[in-house]
Amino acid sequence: MKKMFMALCFLSINAIQAQPTFVTDSLNTYIKNAMQQWQIPGMAVAIIKDGKVVLANGYGVANVETKKPVDAYTLFQIASNSKAFTGTAIAWLDYEKQLGLDSTVTTYLKDFKLYDKSSTQLCTVRDLLCHRLGYSTFQGDFLHWGSSLSRKQLMDNWATLKPQYPFRYTYGYCNMGFVAAGEVIKAVTDTSWENFLEHRFFKPMQLKHTHTSFKNLTTDVNACTPYTLISGKLTELPFTSIESIGPCASINSCVADMAQWLLLQLDSGRLNGRQIIPWPVIRETQLSAMVEGDIHSKLFPAKHFNTYGLGWAMYDYNGVKVIEHGGGANGFVTKTKFIPELNLGILVYTNTDANSLYEALATQIIDAYMHLPYRNYSDIYYKRYANATAGDDAQLADYKKRVDAMAKPTLPLEAYTGTYYNSFYGKASISYQKGKMMLKLQHHPNNIGVLQYMDNNTFLCTYSDVTCGVMPTPFSVNDGKVTSVKIKVNDFIDYDTYEFIKQ
Repeated sequence: MKKMFMALCFLSINAIQAQPTFVTDSLNTYIKNAMQQWQIPGMAVAIIKDGKVVLANGYGVANVETKKPVDAYTLFQIASNSKAFTGTAIAWLDYEKQLGLDSTVTTYLKDFKLYDKSSTQLCTVRDLLCHRLGYSTFQGDFLHWGSSLSRKQLMDNWATLKPQYPFRYTYGYCNMGFVAAGEVIKAVTDTSWENFLEHRFFKPMQLKHTHTSFKNLTTDVNACTPYTLISGKLTELPFTSIESIGPCASINSCVADMAQWLLLQLDSGRLNGRQIIPWPVIRETQLSAMVEGDIHSKLFPAKHFNTYGLGWAMYDYNGVKVIEHGGGANGFVTKTKFIPELNLGILVYTNTDANSLYEALATQIIDAYMHLPYRNYSDIYYKRYANATAGDDAQLADYKKRVDAMAKPTLPLEAYTGTYYNSFYGKASISYQKGKMMLKLQHHPNNIGVLQYMDNNTFLCTYSDVTCGVMPTPFSVNDGKVTSVKIKVNDFIDYDTYEFIKQ
């Protein structure tokens, strides 16, 4: 193991000569400075070039208190980087004629339902995997993310969520589409998504540190601790269980293992000379199925398109096609990028969710291999982040100022208490306990909100799960009676607001 680790972490003399000077001379210093700038405790990076892992290394610490260093085998929740595995699994079953990508989902899941009958009848397996179901980005994840509901319960309940757009009308990032795809895998193979990945992917590729188990993640001595930033202070988070939406997000892995995944992607499904996945399957996942939208920007004027395939996003960059995906979980943001024309792949994993370095560094490395003029993307992204954070801090300060003004509620506090119901989410209860107004959500029992009155029948809700944020929570009052409350969590989880009717 030690010899393998050393081989992964260091470039050979010949390999060094083939790499850009940014990688050989400046990368470590760049990462060290950028991690300090972004307050990132730990990071892991891998670079794959011309069929070889030229770098797989850890930086910083997995845990701030223990100071355990990150290495190439340190586990991260890679979250939505899991989607490419699910998309590939479906494409593989299509190749084997066990299912049809363009067959309707109801062919395999008799109880499958979307909000309206026509969408249910039209929805194909491919539709599930390319974010064209009519939902807006993250719509419904208020319930889905970290929920106590089972996968089947989430699937059954999904039909109650009204899409914001017509079916196939526009792109909207939908996690539940991949959850449904995982259920299709189970239906046609008579094995779970988890077992299918283990036997078709993890074992043949010898990904010995990769799994989908929340329990194994929390007990692994070489797993990163998740962190976030609260008012500029690094704050440790608990791991979030996302097994109930596993096919969209629950793989836990390390850059050493996922470097093998990229070697396979860049060699037409082969790994160490052995065909693991048929090339037509790999090719199918990388074909554009849905336009994401216009991505022209002053920073990247050479980008012209942005599309989505089967678990991969794609765009053009200075004349080459980049295939990529990101992943975000509580305390983690991660990035996978590869460019077949350059035979180049990059992984960047971080153990705080309050950074853009995971994206900036991947682009920085691409620019180095394309011999483009140097621009410090970490600095560029950090300025944007700092401006946005300053705006958020100012908004929060205004909220707290309104709380501190101690305005008198228009009704007695007890009038706001009671049980509230949303047809999609279920129940929320508000009670008055020991001088505090408390919000409890039926399917997130460990996330308690403390409500403080601001004004105009609006309270400030501070969630015990800090990733959910601090949010204004307005109540509707008619004829002196409270009729409903609007509840929202951080955009990181769900952009939408959900109205709960008082029972």
